[in-house]
Amino acid sequence: MSATVTAVVALGSNLDDPQAHVRRAFAEIAELPQTWVTARSPLYRTQPVGYADQPAFVNACARLETRLAPRALLEGLLAIERAHGRVRAIPNGPRTLDLDIVLYGESVIDEPGLAVPHPRAHERAFVLAPLLDVWPQAEIPGKGSAADLLRKIGSEGIVRIVVPAKAGTPMDSRLRGNDGT
Repeated sequence: MSATVTAVVALGSNLDDPQAHVRRAFAEIAELPQTWVTARSPLYRTQPVGYADQPAFVNACARLETRLAPRALLEGLLAIERAHGRVRAIPNGPRTLDLDIVLYGESVIDEPGLAVPHPRAHERAFVLAPLLDVWPQAEIPGKGSAADLLRKIGSEGIVRIVVPAKAGTPMDSRLRGNDGT
């Protein structure tokens, strides 16, 4: 049996009800085998980076405990993206769902199609702000403390989305994997 590793996945969407895509993705990540979502950040509204002619994004992060190897975790995340209709037409362009492995323990991985830590996470407030919500002490290997990095780049344009709770509706607290617990 593989050791359990703490990982962080960044979630983003800006098409076809982005909040719904991100909220569903939290639950779908928790359904991956040998994977448990232990913390979910609030949702944030952010402006696009790179290709600017597109709608604002909804971004978040999920902290996981997983026994999946990095490549297997990536394959599971890509399957979730495909189920949400993800089309990769324009680099950094509009998308129904984007799921990126930001951290996988303290690992540094540079393989075709898989780079961990995410190569631009340390430059992006829309990753760092929700990352700090789920892991305040997070360190990005080779870059430093996520808190220090966010202080350096600032959090301008990152707006927390406040969703009022409906009376009589239990909070969605499903943070476990698919092991039946």
